[in-house]
Amino acid sequence: MQSTATVLVYSDNASTREQVRLATGRRPAADAPEIEFVECATLPAVLTELDRGGIDVCVLDGEAVPAGGMGVCRQIKDEIFHCPPVLLLMGRPQDAWLATWSRAEAAVTLPVDPVEFAGALAALLRSRSAVEA
Repeated sequence: MQSTATVLVYSDNASTREQVRLATGRRPAADAPEIEFVECATLPAVLTELDRGGIDVCVLDGEAVPAGGMGVCRQIKDEIFHCPPVLLLMGRPQDAWLATWSRAEAAVTLPVDPVEFAGALAALLRSRSAVEA
């Protein structure tokens, strides 16, 4: 597995971005790479970072405004060639069907539960490295 991974975190809420950073720590699991974060508060910033490349996983806030993470996920899955896997943050567990509609690979509820979030992020990083191998 690579030594570092870049995770894009999209939320208009600085507190949500901080929850993601704190739940991840330096690495989400012992067998996962160390994490470098790229934080975005707007959709144009997300698209710019994805166009640059080098993003291993996207964490998108489904409750962000004006562009919610579910719609952003669906858009990038349609528009970005080799789109990285997406971990969606949902406001309610009942919104899991919307996460499926958006084509997110994983979803967890807000507020961020550190154990659940780190497990989901580590699984996406493992699957990403298995595909690249």
